[in-house]
Amino acid sequence: MSIITGGSTAGVTRRGFLFGVAGLAAAAESPALDPYSLEKFVDPLPIPPAAEPFGYRAPPGKSAAKVPYYRLAMRQFATKMHRDLPPTNVWGYDGFTPGPALETRSGEGLLVEWVNALPQSHIFANAIDHTLHGAEADKPDVRSVVHVHGAKTPPESDGWPESWYVPGKSATYFYPNHQDAAALWYHDHAMGINRLNIYAGLFGLFNIRDRAEDALNLPKGRYEIPLVICDRSFRRDGQLDYPTSGMPDMPWVPEAFGESMVVNGRISPYLEVEPRKYRFRLLNAANGRFFHLSLSNGERFYIIGSDQGLLGAPAAVDSFWAAPGERVDLVLDFADHAGERIVLNNDAFQMIQFRVARGKVADDSSLPATLRPLVRTPESAAIRTRRIPIIENKMKNGDSMMMLLNGMHWSMPITENPTLDTTEIWELVNTTEDSHPIHLHLVRFQLLDRRNFNELDYYRTRKLSYVADPEPPEPWETGWKDTIRAHSMAVTRIIARFEGYTGRYVWHCHVLEHEDNEMMRPYEVVAKQRAPGGKPLIFE
Repeated sequence: MSIITGGSTAGVTRRGFLFGVAGLAAAAESPALDPYSLEKFVDPLPIPPAAEPFGYRAPPGKSAAKVPYYRLAMRQFATKMHRDLPPTNVWGYDGFTPGPALETRSGEGLLVEWVNALPQSHIFANAIDHTLHGAEADKPDVRSVVHVHGAKTPPESDGWPESWYVPGKSATYFYPNHQDAAALWYHDHAMGINRLNIYAGLFGLFNIRDRAEDALNLPKGRYEIPLVICDRSFRRDGQLDYPTSGMPDMPWVPEAFGESMVVNGRISPYLEVEPRKYRFRLLNAANGRFFHLSLSNGERFYIIGSDQGLLGAPAAVDSFWAAPGERVDLVLDFADHAGERIVLNNDAFQMIQFRVARGKVADDSSLPATLRPLVRTPESAAIRTRRIPIIENKMKNGDSMMMLLNGMHWSMPITENPTLDTTEIWELVNTTEDSHPIHLHLVRFQLLDRRNFNELDYYRTRKLSYVADPEPPEPWETGWKDTIRAHSMAVTRIIARFEGYTGRYVWHCHVLEHEDNEMMRPYEVVAKQRAPGGKPLIFE
């Protein structure tokens, strides 16, 4: 269900990826803040508040049963992101970035009215690139539409990238929440400026709970902490600094990396903890940075869940990767570290410091050896395998490139049209030099394996010559996923059952600069055709 006032679905244009010497020069000349000038671990970690419903309403077109109704407004406001910086102008929901956390339970639906109360001028007006599809000069600079990442929703509530609306308008979406307990997140999804809106702060958490999770007695309440991590650059006046190419007519850049590590809206904060177990719900909300996380004392993480919920059993690891859009559910036990200060590191960057109190405390929470039944989908369940190349075409000047999914632009005809309630294998053949976090809307899937291939053979013959054995999922990737790292010069195989709804959805790279420039495609879940006797007909 979607109730929208305002918006447009106008046509798109196409353009190559470009970032040249002019862009590097412009970045060097900007009044950038030296991130090393800021003292780390001087601000306490803020915790996003829980959203409160405005009341209860019946979803239009549904039964008379009423569900919680929330109203979250996107606004511009100023916030202190570090003790020694002036307030930073950001965008967020109801005065928070990350926005208020939506809390619900499996099978209990809710309505959210997403209100665009932003100003008429974009906070990064100089970075709007009118040569990008969906961001033409006839479009308003400020527009938004919200997608709940990982939600199993009807298509009209999924946040179609062209269904944006302008300040003064709103859209009301219905989320049935017929899915397992998981940490989802909501964020802007407006075509052509998604990267700018999220960099400005338009994102927040959406948690689904269920009885199976409740029964595990994991750390909860104040011992369950969200860690929304991202990177940002700042100017010396404390304002966010989004990079541009230096060319006013084509300011788009292929990636935006920041020098300051931000957790829950603060630069390298600290968290005071007790010497006991804590559960951390980690989200990578960065535009393009892949985080490689470890602890300064060498302690292990106990990863208990990924994007779409709990693993079958905890995975004890020394470090792990989190790509943009991925979530990692983990437990840290500080019981043996009273009085210590432990830092969560992203390789050379310091993210957050845990300050463990002295003494001993009671801890009645658990870290079970078994979390929940997790059945691997057999490959034999798939009725179709799609081989989908991720390609990069370099231009004559050597600076430009075009990365496309299945060699197709956004506006070209749909090529992925799975049938409702069927299972498919997608082979993501990444021929580019980058790893791409690929996200499918609507569905959850499992990673089968990754396998490296000979790139020269592929370029010559378009046939795959494998140069290694298949690599199984990493320990933290063995559960249900909705975003997966498709490695360079490798085939990443995923298996998904397309269930819930028919209609148009999208799949895309979650490096936001890539997504905004053609690395996103529509797909359509189609209804089963039936023979006269009523049996379904499946066509491969």
